[in-house]
Parts: sequence; structure tokens; C-alpha cells
Amino acid sequence: MTATTHSTLFPQVPETADAVLDGLDPEQREVALALNGPVCVLAGAGTGKTRAITHRIAYGVRAGILQPASVLAVTFTHRAAGEMRGRLRQLGAGGVQARTFHSAALRQLQFFWPKAVGGELPRLLERKVQLVAEAAARCRIRLDRNELRDVTGEIEWAKVTQTVPADYPAVVAKSLRDAPRDPAEIGQIYAMYEQLKRDRSVIDFEDVLLLTVGILQDRHDIADQIRRQYQHFVVDEYQDVSPLQQRLLDLWLGDRDNLCVVGDASQTIYSFTGATPDHLLNFRTRHPGATVVKLVRDYRSTPQVVHLANGLLGQARGRAAEHRLELISQRDPGPEPVYTEYADEPAEAEGTARRIRDLIAAGVPAGEIAVLYRINAQSEVYEQALADAGVPYQLRGAERFFERQEVREAGIALRGAARAGGNDPLLDDAEDLPAQVRAVLSTKGWTTEPPAGSGAVRDRWESLTALVRLAEDFARAKPGATLSDLVAELDERAAAQHAPTVQGVTLASLHAAKGLEWDAVFLVGLTEGMLPITYAKTDEQIEEERRLLYVGVTRARVHLTLSWALSRSPGGRAGRRPSRFLQGLRPGSGSLGPVGSGGASGSVERGSGLRRRGPRGPVLCRVCGATLTEAGAMKLMRCEDCPSDMDEGLYERLRDWRSEQARQLGQPAYCVFTDKTLMAIAERVPTTDGELASISGVGVRKLDRFGAEVLAICAGEECGTDGDED
Repeated sequence: MTATTHSTLFPQVPETADAVLDGLDPEQREVALALNGPVCVLAGAGTGKTRAITHRIAYGVRAGILQPASVLAVTFTHRAAGEMRGRLRQLGAGGVQARTFHSAALRQLQFFWPKAVGGELPRLLERKVQLVAEAAARCRIRLDRNELRDVTGEIEWAKVTQTVPADYPAVVAKSLRDAPRDPAEIGQIYAMYEQLKRDRSVIDFEDVLLLTVGILQDRHDIADQIRRQYQHFVVDEYQDVSPLQQRLLDLWLGDRDNLCVVGDASQTIYSFTGATPDHLLNFRTRHPGATVVKLVRDYRSTPQVVHLANGLLGQARGRAAEHRLELISQRDPGPEPVYTEYADEPAEAEGTARRIRDLIAAGVPAGEIAVLYRINAQSEVYEQALADAGVPYQLRGAERFFERQEVREAGIALRGAARAGGNDPLLDDAEDLPAQVRAVLSTKGWTTEPPAGSGAVRDRWESLTALVRLAEDFARAKPGATLSDLVAELDERAAAQHAPTVQGVTLASLHAAKGLEWDAVFLVGLTEGMLPITYAKTDEQIEEERRLLYVGVTRARVHLTLSWALSRSPGGRAGRRPSRFLQGLRPGSGSLGPVGSGGASGSVERGSGLRRRGPRGPVLCRVCGATLTEAGAMKLMRCEDCPSDMDEGLYERLRDWRSEQARQLGQPAYCVFTDKTLMAIAERVPTTDGELASISGVGVRKLDRFGAEVLAICAGEECGTDGDED
């Protein structure tokens, strides 16, 4: 054998069963030896869970206790299943089935369908979006591309939670789920979609699980045949199991208990897809005699990173938090996590790019560095900063910013408006470049207020808003710039980022980073409203956002930087606050005392470009005195759920006036004033220009244009609606 054969690329197969156990720590070894009865492995981030369960299977096979063909290991991604199969082969346990839930179910469905139902299995629908679109059209409900994607996701959620169309509206209301459309409408579309599938003899991805469950429930002979085939089951990432997947697992098991599950409730971040940690947390209740092993030795991260991860979970609340694992780092000490505050988002991106360039110069490979953010729309400013710094990068789990459908469509619309110039009536009342961009993008669905909830519609809005902000920054940097100048700038940026994919710094959302790790991780944009995200309202939703940050922290092996910006753009009001999840962890925010292994919890740096101005105090609710963090609440100067003293009659008069103004201007009503601004005016009833100007949303231009009429309406005067069109 050559030396290469003995390398890590071609590891030598252990000679004996006992040799399979070599190198396992005491807890991993306990997992490997627990081959009978129910086993629950609670495995923290970086603790070697895949190593433990693959060595468990391999030891059982090599010792003659398990037959390879009798073992079914299931996980959630093809990547994870492939990795598991590869490790098992290296350990001399080839022949073990390692598959995703859907892959295993589809294989069984294809084999047993002729016997259970007769004929061939109906065609599998590769993409359900087109059929959902047809279902909506038949219900006379119009959906744009992004609403269509969200409604499709909602149907998928309903199916994996075993919710039938008739029950969908009630289940949504009970679960406090943010539906992308009226739940009754989605229920209609869902029912029609199912009808169309039946009419055309097709099945979708979720039907694979549903039909397999149905056959195993109805045909005991087939269920018995599968149970004779598979005697032992292993389920990885058990905290992500949906109710439908759990039902299928129960049917595979029957009345047996040779089941090993592995998971970590603190890494449950996919509840929006139907995943729930309840099955993991209830495992010992369902299986009172289960062997429970906790893996807490963290081999991935330094004590400093682990200390922060433990501290973050130490503040968590709820059932998952009650079962959190306190990790113990097994690595040598490393640098403390760095907390960096910047004046604005561009400064944060530029500072991050500089730090990355320094790390690369110090010998950290670009492929071992990641920038992680909450939503994909945050990527553009980091794409640009890294490109400007000459640092190669790659996006994971999302299209490059300028390749997104909505961004391409916006570019086409802006280019057309630039060519039309003064002949485009859409731009008649747009007084500057940002106003022109807002006017053009409003035809693509952009609004001043974000849509409720998450999903594709929100993602689209975030992308278009990033273009609006870019226009504002461009106009500020180049006074007098035209729409044509902006279009040229966008083209240059797009061209610069269309280089061939290279091995570089990873840009990814926190969700897309699950299961991955890097030497250096930059967690960016950690402000209230972004993490936790604005639409996370309930305690459970807030705690899932905390777990999302925990997943981000535990991706780092050595270097970890956490940063936030006090304002969106240069010169903007520094009204943002660091994420509440950093309270008690970052220096200067109170102390939680020593947590886990590691020492101090890091240092705070001030990013370059921070404006030298006096500190600005928090904005407080004028009703209850609570600190306000959301833009809408700060505009009203009160919490959204605090009592309003709004003059309803005045509000309606202002709305009528706004509608007429919008009609005359040929623009959406929000271009005059948003609903929140009108509410703030109706609550505070200003009597002078100064009082009106102090209300957020009433700038100098709008004060000059509309101020006299608004003050007249507030004073109870009848105000004409055919004023100057300047």
C-alpha cells in the first residue's frame, strides 16, 4: 500500500469490531455500545454526533449483532445521508441503508404500490408551483410570483402537519401562524390543488410520506414485510421531525423499540416547515426505559466560543431551554469573541471585509471564513464590500443579489424609466433620484411599509428595499446624479459580481449555515428588528430566533466576530440597538457571570466611521414608558398594543384628503403619507410647523408641500383638494 492509501482521504478500515471503538470518548463509546432497546442521544453542537452513531452502527455490524440490511438510518438531507453512508463504508459497514425520510418512503412506495393499489405509482410532481397557480386561478384568486411561492410553502406545511384543507384556517388561528394570505383563501386553493392532483393522477413530495403512511396503516401484511426487513432504526437531527415523519417512523417500528434518535432541542430552527422538538423532548416519556446519553464535549470550538454559546442559551426560556446542554470545549484556548459597533451598514460591511482580508493575510484560507446574516437581502452590501476589497466569495443557499428575479425585473424597469427620461409620467412628481426609484419600484410591488410575516413576499420586499436604500446612498454620495447614472452603477456592480464561482468566503443566511462550520465566522446585522426579526412576536418565535443565533455562534471553530450598525446609512439617525440576545454577554451590558468553559466574554470595538456625536437616549413609549424598538412604534411614540388617543374623525378626514392627493399625483397613497404617519398626526394633532415636522415621516419636502393643508385639517378647517401641483 502507498502512503496515500493511509491518508485521511483513504482511511484504513478497522481490522476488528473493537477497533471501531478506538478513539471514541467515554460518552460516544457508551452510544456505540447501546445496541438494544430505545436510545436517545442528546448531542450538542460540535460534539461528534455523526461519529457516535456511525460507529454505533458499524460496531454492531462488525460484531455480528446487527445485520447490515436490517438497519435503516434516516436523516433530513441527501448531503447528510451521503456523508453517513461514506463513513459507514470506511468503517467496514457497507450495505446499511442511510436515506432521507422521503427517499426511504419513495423506495417503499414504488415497490409496494402495485400490490397495495394496483398499476403503476402515479407520476411524482417535481414542482408543485404551476399546479398551485392553476388552483388559485380556478378559485378566482390572483397570486403574484412571490405570493404563489408562499402559498405553496403553506400547503407543504399543512400537509406535513397533517392538516386537511377544511381545517387549515382554524389550525392557523390556533397556532398563531402568520399566513401569507387570508387563511380561508389558502384553504380554498389547497382544496382545489388536491382535487387537480386527483384528476390528473399525480402526487407531490409530501404525498410520498402520506401515501406510505396510508398503505402501512391499511395493509398489515405490507407493514409486517417492512418490519421483517428493518429491525433497527437510527434517526439523526430528531429535533427536526415533523408530525407526519413521526407517524411514518411509528409505523416502521410497530410494537418494537430498537430505535436510536439523535438531536439537540437548542438547534430547532425550522418550525416554519412543520419541524418540532416535541418528539425529542417527549422521547423518555414515550419510552420510559430508554438509555439516554448526553454528548457535551465540544471538539469544534474554542473555550471562548463555547463560553459565549453557553451564555446565550443560559438566557433562553421555554421547554427546549429546560433541556439545553452545557458544552465543554476540548480545544486549546483561542481569541476572545469580538463585538464591533459601527455607525452604519456600509461601514459594518467594509469593516467586516477588512477584517476578513487581515485573516486571509494571516493564513486563514478564504474557504474557512463565513459571513452569516438573518435574511438573504442583507447579502448585497457584503457582496459589494468583499468585491471592493478584492476578496473572493461564494453565496450559499441563495442567488447572488443581482441574479434574483425581483432585482433583475427592477433593473429592467429602472432602465426603461431612465431611457424615457422626462417623458415618463411616473416620474413627474418625483423630486429627486431616490423618489424616482421609489416611484418606479412601486410598480413592482414595493411599499414603504413591509408586508406582514415572512416568506417570499417579504424576501422580495427586502430586495427591492435594498435597491431603494442603494439609490439613497448613491444620491447622497453623488449629488445631482441622474437615474441613468444609477442604472450604470447597478450594471457595473452586477458585472463585477458575475465572475465565475471560486473558492472563497462563504456568504449565507443563518438557516443555510446549519450543519456547517468554519475557522472564522462573522455574525453581522445583530440589531433589534433583524435578530430577533420584526415579525417574531410570540415567546416561542422569539426563542427560535435566539436558537438561530446560537446555531450561528456554534459554527465558529476559532475566530468569532459579532457586529451591528447604529443606523442604516451614513449620516442617518443612530437609533438602532444591539440585539437583546447580546444583553449580559457583550461587555458593558451587564454580566451573567462565568458560564461553562472559557474566560471573559470578549471585547467591544468601535468600527471605523462611527460618527462623533453625543449619545442618543432610547425612544420611550409615551403611554407605558417601555423602550421602543420597531419603526412603526417609534413613529407613534407608543407601543403598538398600548391604548391610542387618536382622533378617529381627524384620521378619517386625513385619509380622505390623502386619497385625493394621491389621485391628483397619480401615485400610491403611501407616497403622500403612510397610514402610520397619519395615525401619528391624528394622535398628536399638531398646531405648528415645528410640531408637524417632529413627527417621523414628515420631512422638509412634505412639510413644504402638504404642511399647510394638514395643519388646516387638524384645526378643523375645510380644506380644498385642488391645491398646487408644483
